[in-house]
Amino acid sequence: MGTKQVRLDEDVYAKLKDKKRDDESFSDVIDRLTSDWSLAEWGGWMDSEEANTHREMLAELEDIDHRETKTLADELDLDAE
Repeated sequence: MGTKQVRLDEDVYAKLKDKKRDDESFSDVIDRLTSDWSLAEWGGWMDSEEANTHREMLAELEDIDHRETKTLADELDLDAE
């Protein structure tokens, strides 16, 4: 893969530098910032059975959290929902 030189105004360079992570080159940061990637594209990375398993696990963790919050609120004599 070849390289190209690109001329940037100083204010644009400063913006890129602010967005640049320590482990990135300027090429990396431009690629990251101009990527068309979105969370919506991740919708197909697991099958429906695996997605349901994850949903069930999240629901169980939420139930545990609610129970623990209720227990702590009762111990502290607070009214928690």
